[in-house]
Amino acid sequence: MQVQEVWGDRWQNCAHPLSHQYMLSAFKKKSAVVLAADFFKTKDISEMINSVGEYITAVKTHVDMIEDFNQESWAEVIDTAKKYDLLIFEDRKFADIGRVSQFQMAGYYDIRSWADIVTSHSISGPDVIDGIAASWDKVERIGGILLLAQMSSRGNLLSENYSKRTIHIGAASPHVLGYIGNGSSAEEISELRNMVGQGKLIWTPGVNLSAEEGVLGQRYGHPGEAIYSGSDGIIVGSGIIHSENPVDAAKNYANASWNALMER
Repeated sequence: MQVQEVWGDRWQNCAHPLSHQYMLSAFKKKSAVVLAADFFKTKDISEMINSVGEYITAVKTHVDMIEDFNQESWAEVIDTAKKYDLLIFEDRKFADIGRVSQFQMAGYYDIRSWADIVTSHSISGPDVIDGIAASWDKVERIGGILLLAQMSSRGNLLSENYSKRTIHIGAASPHVLGYIGNGSSAEEISELRNMVGQGKLIWTPGVNLSAEEGVLGQRYGHPGEAIYSGSDGIIVGSGIIHSENPVDAAKNYANASWNALMER
């Protein structure tokens, strides 16, 4: 089977180069798992990547959560991710005007120099996308943006109309790789896919093999159902990093995502 057969219309219609990089990596690893490395120490992130790197396609970070951040230690995290051919996904959730977002991509953490993908809200309008893209242009790097079209947290304010407007903004920009959807609801993912069409990826948090409700309003759905309903990447944190055996857990999530992709 070829990568084009696995991804079908998505492979043909997604224009962003990082889309194809991701889909090819998922094909080679037989995994659509994005690791949410929600740690507070750089060493913990690197160690987890070294443990499960063969079974994941990207690593999601929150660099502003890191308590021991410096450029040298963070470079070790980046090098470890690259060793396993992982896209580096900073879940920054930008939401300001374009000019401010451009500066936020630089600044103390210098996100523009190492992140392949970032998240952004659309609440401030399309200029936020241009600001982020301009920052990558400044350092001559190609990056992709995932707009938050849905959220998996209980009581969030992202209405269907908001989702539609977000998709409209993303469809007009070559810098938008895709959208974040609600992995806790197969129905909402299916609805989002119908609105998005085949030209953008959808990645979904809010999935867990146990599918139980988490802390602080986090809801979960089954990863296989998320993929089958239209998600292209499942973002998994606690299901792997807090398990008794992270390697076995990563394998299980990889298998669940790949099997669902084959069924789809």
